[in-house]
Amino acid sequence: MEKHKTFEDIKAWQLANKFRKEIYNITRRFPKNEGFVLIPQIRRAVISIASNIAEGFGRYSFQDNIRFCLTARGSVNEVLDQLYIAFSEEYIDKNEFNNLYQKGREIERAINGYMGFLKKQKNSFKS
Repeated sequence: MEKHKTFEDIKAWQLANKFRKEIYNITRRFPKNEGFVLIPQIRRAVISIASNIAEGFGRYSFQDNIRFCLTARGSVNEVLDQLYIAFSEEYIDKNEFNNLYQKGREIERAINGYMGFLKKQKNSFKS
């Protein structure tokens, strides 16, 4: 795996940024009564994914970077839970749910891969 020069080079961040756009687009269709509950909650969670990857990158510490990735991974799962709510309330259909759910899991795998890379890098500096 090659060295990342900026957080924008990280695949997990790239996927999370695209996912954020999709969540924003889909939540524009949610009913107005969700304007103070589900919409801001899911948007905060989806913003948190890419933001935590970027913030961790900027810490220049493997351990801090990994910790922020753990937070980002938690936010992925928070968004997935909120998608279940949106689906059960019929704000999104089954195809939209499945598509977004799979993209969320892809981001989670990318974060796990990035954390594995960071752990290897951290261990190589110890040797």
